[in-house]
Amino acid sequence: MRRKLVVGNWKMHGDLKANKALLDALVAGLRSYRNADYAVCVPAPYLFQAQAILQGTGIAWGAQNMNQFEAGAFTGSIAPHMLMDFGCSYVIIGHSERREFCHESDHVVAAKFHTAIKVGMKPILCLGETREASEAGQAEEVVARQLDAVLSRFGAQELRRGVLAYEPIWAIGTGRGAAPERAQAMHEFIRKRVARLDETVAEELLILHGGSVRVTNAAQLLSMPDVDGALVGHSSLVAREFLAICQAAN
Repeated sequence: MRRKLVVGNWKMHGDLKANKALLDALVAGLRSYRNADYAVCVPAPYLFQAQAILQGTGIAWGAQNMNQFEAGAFTGSIAPHMLMDFGCSYVIIGHSERREFCHESDHVVAAKFHTAIKVGMKPILCLGETREASEAGQAEEVVARQLDAVLSRFGAQELRRGVLAYEPIWAIGTGRGAAPERAQAMHEFIRKRVARLDETVAEELLILHGGSVRVTNAAQLLSMPDVDGALVGHSSLVAREFLAICQAAN
C-alpha cells in the first residue's frame, strides 16, 4: 500500500522570523501524525534554517529547483551537490512556473530529474496542462508528453526513485482546484501510462496532487485511490492549514 506524502512548496515566500515560527509549529503539530510522510520545499537561502530546525524531527526538507549540470559556469544557478550539502531529500522539478516563466523545456526537466536521482535526491516531477489545453480536450496529451520526456530517455525504472505531482495549471493559485473525480481520472491515466512499461513501478509510484489543495478539499482529494498525497502551495505557508491537510493524509 502506498504511503501518503504531503509536500509544502513555499515558492518565493518567507523570512527568518516567519520561517522559524512556521517550522516550529509544524514540528510540534506533526509529532502525532505517524501514518504519512511530510516535507517542505523552501527557498534556497533558507535551506540552512530548515536543516537546523527539522533534522531529527521526521519532517523532510527540499529545494524548489536546481541546475541539470553538477557544476559549471552557470551564474545564479544551484548545483545538485549544493542541495545535498544541506541535507535535501527532495527537489521540485519542472513546476509550471519554471516551465512558463523560465522557459524550461521537457528535455531540460527530464535532465534535471535524472541528475537529482544520480546525486541521491528524490525529484518531484510536476506535470500539468493549461486551461486552454484543458478546454481543447488536450490535457492527457500534454501530460503524456511531459511524462514521456522522462520515460523515453531513462525508462520506467527511473521513476522508482522519484515522485510525480499532477498540477493542473489552471487551478494553481486560483482557489478553484480540480474536482476529486477529475483529479482521480488524470492520476489513473498517468499510472496506466507508466504501467504500459512497468506495472510494478506504476503500482508503487507516488502521484501527488497540486493546484489549490486546501483544507476544504484535501480530504476528498486524498480519498481518491490514485491520489497519493499533495503538493501544497499557499496553504503550506499557514501552519494550521498545512497541518489540517497533513491530518487528512494521516
